[in-house]
Amino acid sequence: MDSQTSQSSQASQSPQSPHTFQVDLRGLVDLLSHHLYSSPKVYLRELLQNAVDAITARRAEQPDAPARVRLHVEEGVGGAGRSLRVEDSGIGLTESDVHSLLATIGRSSKRADGLQEVRSDFLGQFGIGLLACFVVAQRIRVVSRSARTPSAAPVEWTATDDGSYTVRTLPDEARPEPGTTVHLVARAGAGEWLSGERVLALARDFGSLLPYDVSVGEEAVTDLPAPWDRPYPSPATRRVALARHCHDLFGFAPLDTIDLDVPLAGIRGVAYVLPSAVSPAQRAGHRVHLKGMLLTERAEQLLPDWAFFVRCVLDTDSLRPTASRESLYEDEMLAGVREALGERIRSWLTGLAAGDPERLAAFLHVHYLGVKSLARHDREMLRTMLPWLPFETTDGRLSLEEFAQRHPVVHFTRTVEEYRQVAPIASAQGVGVINGGYTYDSELVEALPSVRPGTVVAELDSDTVTAHLDAVDPAEELALSGFLAAARAKLDPLGCDVVLRAFHPLSVPALHLDDRAARHEQARAEAEEQADDLWAGILGSLRGSAPRARLVLNHLNPLIRRISSLGDPELIGTATESLYGQALLMAQRPLRPSDSALLNRAFLGLLEWATHSDPDSREDDRR
Repeated sequence: MDSQTSQSSQASQSPQSPHTFQVDLRGLVDLLSHHLYSSPKVYLRELLQNAVDAITARRAEQPDAPARVRLHVEEGVGGAGRSLRVEDSGIGLTESDVHSLLATIGRSSKRADGLQEVRSDFLGQFGIGLLACFVVAQRIRVVSRSARTPSAAPVEWTATDDGSYTVRTLPDEARPEPGTTVHLVARAGAGEWLSGERVLALARDFGSLLPYDVSVGEEAVTDLPAPWDRPYPSPATRRVALARHCHDLFGFAPLDTIDLDVPLAGIRGVAYVLPSAVSPAQRAGHRVHLKGMLLTERAEQLLPDWAFFVRCVLDTDSLRPTASRESLYEDEMLAGVREALGERIRSWLTGLAAGDPERLAAFLHVHYLGVKSLARHDREMLRTMLPWLPFETTDGRLSLEEFAQRHPVVHFTRTVEEYRQVAPIASAQGVGVINGGYTYDSELVEALPSVRPGTVVAELDSDTVTAHLDAVDPAEELALSGFLAAARAKLDPLGCDVVLRAFHPLSVPALHLDDRAARHEQARAEAEEQADDLWAGILGSLRGSAPRARLVLNHLNPLIRRISSLGDPELIGTATESLYGQALLMAQRPLRPSDSALLNRAFLGLLEWATHSDPDSREDDRR
């Protein structure tokens, strides 16, 4: 090994001198304001949080210590130099605490010796503290006196947003009592966040349920006990008070109120039932307080997905916040709380079904989708709701229980289009059908045998409908073979067969029947026809054996009888195209371009035929 290699090896093994990160405070404040926090308003939550935690820490050692937080807004000339002063009667800081805690980003006073045992009582968990105040403040001044060391002089810590700070001790009269005072001086353009009106509104929003006495000037902030925990003269009075509370928070008068109480998770609150229907895909925003402090007003993962018809407000002492303290951390505790709250709402529904059918009917009239969503996964809820959940059927709007009592076989369709095709004919034949094309309906119908043993459920397809239609006498059908051949030849390019049946109502001349497999095959065939050679070959290899669509002609209908007696194959073809288009329209099926062209062609053909009454002139036109 040469000397150069040896030196290199020794250098690589020698200990490296440690370095510390250099933090750009202005860059970090920009990161907080634009990426961690949703709004500058969180600065006030951080101030309240620090004050409440300081009081909690002091009371852990001195249970009789005062518990108050006072906020004072000081207006500058023309709004310039506006400042906010926040005073608390908390545990305070010594000079060594100030150097150790306030000047070190990420360190929290909650980690100080002797306080770990009460850490669970603190609101803050991440040690960001005063740093968030630089989002709105140019300068922060903290004056504090320790309750642990009453003989220690008050200490002052002053910091600016350029990252510099000073520390000095003050005479006793600067802070006679233990506690901390925080002074904020607004940065340019942020003065509105320190205005008296804004500070009062934010303090009430964040701190109305805090356990200590908080005020802004002479205005009280805390309003305890919480509305759902207050005593009321009667249940009616309580409902009115909670309805007012809901309107103040969410802007609507609730259809009903559900108490939420999960003692094991330290949760108390209410769920307000929305008075109007909402989409299941719409994410609900719930208000969650953590130990009295508002954590978020947009909690989305608090309830099961099916409970989209309520908005909640609650207080908890067990759920974990994320780093920004503006949402909930997804963990086993939150999953357990979500299940418990879902069970509470489920019990409320069961109670209505058992004892208050009028209120349940009013609720289902608005929120049947939410209950159907729940019943998909909860067989007991499906069993409970069977007499109440409405479905569209050929017998009218009925519950599954009523429909199953009327029909030995519960037929259903998976799409609205299929239902519209078969409903009039099936009803006339005495076949009951449920429209399963709406959200969750087909899933619930298929689950019916699991909660109602002995019930037979069958999907209604075109073959089943055709089987319920009366066959035409073979001799009569043979006599019409020429007519049927001409009709089939006309529709064969469209992928549609023609069959002759006798059915009611007599007013329906023709019925178009197909199923999803037939529609898929038709779409494949059309794509193959329009594709280039490569893709046509690929699509051709996917050709299946699906049944084709059918145009069922009603032999009992007078118009069909007259058309079947025609001797002109061309007129029969034009009439068949018209019947096909009319059957599509009656089924409310979306028309393809080829269908629209067919309707137009058939209409013009019939007009031309009607305006040429002389057979000889028609023959001349054809020449």
